Amino acid sequence: MSRSGILVVLALAAAPAAAQATLDPRLAPLAFLVGKTWRADFPGSTPEKPVTDVSRFEAALNGRAVRSLHSINDGEYGGESLIFWDSEQGSIAFHYFTTAGFYTEGTMKPEGEGVATHEVVHGNAGGVTEVKATFRLLPDGRMHVQARELKDGAWGAPRDVYYVATPGAVVRFKE
Repeated sequence: MSRSGILVVLALAAAPAAAQATLDPRLAPLAFLVGKTWRADFPGSTPEKPVTDVSRFEAALNGRAVRSLHSINDGEYGGESLIFWDSEQGSIAFHYFTTAGFYTEGTMKPEGEGVATHEVVHGNAGGVTEVKATFRLLPDGRMHVQARELKDGAWGAPRDVYYVATPGAVVRFKE
């Protein structure tokens, strides 16, 4: 998966009840994101060439937002999102900023047992201009993320990543 394809893959987890209670009610569909750190080895990852993502979600701004931090391969690439209720759009919105210099703006909505996202890319993300993804918590406790990228005018095939809650994992950014 390309770095830009990881745009939204940065995002999702399951929450303890205390963290859920602090969120703005309009952010309730995201309560499962708050309070956990998740780790995934991407498909095709090998010991010689690993692609490992660590993502952390927490309540921010007194529960009026959710903050997400993630890093690939201990900081080779990373990003930060702020997810909030946008009263002008009447929906959950987010801004995602990356160490690669591009950023995205997007929306989230509840879908089944998870959320669906759509984001528009600003800046040079290797030709990717939009990303759509779905996130859901599986019965076995893993997080399934499926993402598709719009690149050069065509939507790519869906890419699946499975995250495991990993309390000791740490999001790192290289200097």
